[in-house]
Amino acid sequence: MSQSPNHFRNQISTLTDDGKSRKWIYPRVIKGKLYKYRSAISYFFLTLLFASPFIKLNGEQLILLNVLERKFVFFGVIFWPQDFYLFVLALLTFIVFIVLFTVVFGRVFCGWACPQTIFLEMVFRKIEIWIEGDHFKRKKLDEGPLTGTKIFKKTLKHGIYLCISFLIANTFLAYLIGSNQLLKIITEPVSQHLSGFISICLFTFVFYLVFSKMRELVCTVACPYGRLQGVLLDNQSIIVAYDYERGEPRAKRNKSEENLSGDCIDCKLCVDVCPTGIDIRNGTQMECVNCTACIDACDMVMEKINRPTRLIGFKSEDEIKNKKEFHLNRRIYAYSAVLVILISVLSYLLIIRSDVKTTILRAGGTLFQLRDKEHAVSNLYNAELINKTNNNIKFEIVPDHPGAKIQYIQKQDSIAYGGVAKLTFFVILPQSDIKTYKSVIKFKLIANDKIADRFETTFIGPPND
Repeated sequence: MSQSPNHFRNQISTLTDDGKSRKWIYPRVIKGKLYKYRSAISYFFLTLLFASPFIKLNGEQLILLNVLERKFVFFGVIFWPQDFYLFVLALLTFIVFIVLFTVVFGRVFCGWACPQTIFLEMVFRKIEIWIEGDHFKRKKLDEGPLTGTKIFKKTLKHGIYLCISFLIANTFLAYLIGSNQLLKIITEPVSQHLSGFISICLFTFVFYLVFSKMRELVCTVACPYGRLQGVLLDNQSIIVAYDYERGEPRAKRNKSEENLSGDCIDCKLCVDVCPTGIDIRNGTQMECVNCTACIDACDMVMEKINRPTRLIGFKSEDEIKNKKEFHLNRRIYAYSAVLVILISVLSYLLIIRSDVKTTILRAGGTLFQLRDKEHAVSNLYNAELINKTNNNIKFEIVPDHPGAKIQYIQKQDSIAYGGVAKLTFFVILPQSDIKTYKSVIKFKLIANDKIADRFETTFIGPPND
């Protein structure tokens, strides 16, 4: 029974035709121009990934995502639970950016910047090629009998895989608990950091499983972004695509005969180099990660047969079918407008964000107190101050109102790094200054000889008639 032209859409490329077993992929590596660019970018990201937890800025590591202590650091700026709204807004901004980027450029992020692709193609795959050989040798080794050579190569490869996975696990944990805490786990006895040691072992196993066994299944099955792109792409999105108008019909070349076919000679080299095992000539597919390996492979063939390159390239469907150049549409304008608004709001909130967050409330169930001897009125307040900086600070609350005084019941004049100070105090105003029953009184928080925050609350008292 013959298969339909769209048979490839009915199953993922990593399954056999009967759907009962996995088809292991042995992609061929062609080091073309785009591959070299991608390698340079990948090594930059790898360096940044491993170095970031150990780079200090303002006394903090560059990036920290400590969920347990609810402490997040981005480029030396600390965010505590009270700043959760900023985290949500930043995450929303990032999602809109990814959506906009996908609408315009497709899934390029997956092939050029995703850690999964970078580690698999630029680290683990290269180790595999170094030990087992090219795609033909790797396939032959897997299908061959169990020999001493095979045992040695497989043991060496998976041993190195475990070592690299262990390194990745330590780096990953440094992002979660901090590099200082990680160094303690490494240098101090295991018995003192049993949970940390178990976490490292668990992460090592997960990363080893991902890069030695799951591999492209992470992109084609587990990752939701690949499925999302099918909704986001349209005919104007620039993606890695095959120019079927120029390439069809496919046929082998014969130098002695006039060529009446398209430029595609059906060499299937684009399929051989694909890390997810698809045929890009079948059109846009969820499995395509836009790694551009097929572009390098096809360009190499086109140069050999003296035809223009980029039979496979970054193109849109409109460019291929209707010969229309890319232009901005309403959807791109709409996403861009939303993104600009989100970035503007986030930037404004970050600029006005204070180093010390102050919350002040009048003590519950209390009214004003008359102080006849002083000819004054007082209100009782509870205040909570949160230190968002990476240093201990000394502070003083100063009423921003002429004649106002503060009398402390519970006083504290310093806050530890990341700590909280709770105060209880009376605010006393001359009765002659009270014009209405309820008025607003403002305060300044002086920390380290500068204004760290401004806040206000209501003051109640009998009006001075």
